Amino acid sequence: MANQVEPGDHNSGLAVKDMEGHEEERLCGKWRVACGLYSYNLRDVFTWRLLKTIVMGQVLSLLICGTAVSCQYLANAGVETPMLQSFLNYALLLLVYTTILCTRKGDRNILQILKTKWWKYLVMGVADVEANYAVVKAYQFTTLTSIQLLDCFVIPVLMVLSWFLLKTRYKLVHFIAVMVCLLGVGAMVGADILAGRDQGSTSDVVLGDGLVLLSAVLYAVSNVCQEYTVKNLSRVDFLGMMGLFGTVISGIQLAVLETRAVAAIKWDFHISMLFAVYVLCMFALYSFMPVVVKMTSATAVNLSLLTADLFSLFCGIFLFKYMFSTLYIISFVVITLGFVMFNAVPTYSALPDSGEDDPAEASGERTAESSSDHLLSADRETAVISL
Repeated sequence: MANQVEPGDHNSGLAVKDMEGHEEERLCGKWRVACGLYSYNLRDVFTWRLLKTIVMGQVLSLLICGTAVSCQYLANAGVETPMLQSFLNYALLLLVYTTILCTRKGDRNILQILKTKWWKYLVMGVADVEANYAVVKAYQFTTLTSIQLLDCFVIPVLMVLSWFLLKTRYKLVHFIAVMVCLLGVGAMVGADILAGRDQGSTSDVVLGDGLVLLSAVLYAVSNVCQEYTVKNLSRVDFLGMMGLFGTVISGIQLAVLETRAVAAIKWDFHISMLFAVYVLCMFALYSFMPVVVKMTSATAVNLSLLTADLFSLFCGIFLFKYMFSTLYIISFVVITLGFVMFNAVPTYSALPDSGEDDPAEASGERTAESSSDHLLSADRETAVISL
């Protein structure tokens, strides 16, 4: 009877193994907390959602590339009317999304929105219109290199605004990811200098650089407003009100600044097609960007847009005979790596939930939040074990 194995012995063995496993987890947890890093299973990181986010971010970059190429062709044809181009985009948003708002009934009708929140959407519209205008105007005073470098200022401003206004909380890996992306931008600027593409003017560099920084701050304000609106209300609310206020503001500015330039345009099929390509790319960009912002964040979207200049350069190699550099490929890989790092670990945001018009969008958001909550709870468990 002494050699008989009791059932409890088996359970005791399992309990010992369980304790050993918890001990290993506790030690690993302490190590991760001490380093300030978070480790996740690769299968939890490289998900279908992350792949979809990467692809959608690059689609946005390609749309920006389309606007850049069409603008270059318009400039080559002697047409420089940035406010007219912006006005046409906002007018198209007005025609589509503001019309949808006008057909709503009840509290979500456009009249009710204007009664309670008109000044908020006015601020958003002014920020967006003037950000577009300031960065275009900067090309008259400073160089392409300065614009590419200083335009990245939008990312730290976005992170600060998101921290205070959206209550977004970042982890160490997010700051590392941003630094990796900025290194990629540095490689791109270095390639431009080596290729002799330091284009632009140097008539008033201080003014030009100031306009770029102003544009970055205004873009950050617009993007934070966009993230708050699409995550608390809906994409249609944001686009409808942007179309309304953007059309009014850009229309006034167009009448004041570009009346002569518009009258001097020699309209033909070629010029008309270039305007159409620009406006359609911008309309698609504005329509599609809130979808990606809702899936991720305004900061993550702006990190993905860092590759837009690279797509424009690749097009320029074939269309405008730009010189190729291996640094462009390195830059693209580094920026993409930083974007993956940023999106691999979710941020936490204390935004309140609100009603959604689109059940599919609401369902997607709940899925994202549950995934984020799962990872956050895992972090909390690790912290408890390490105590």
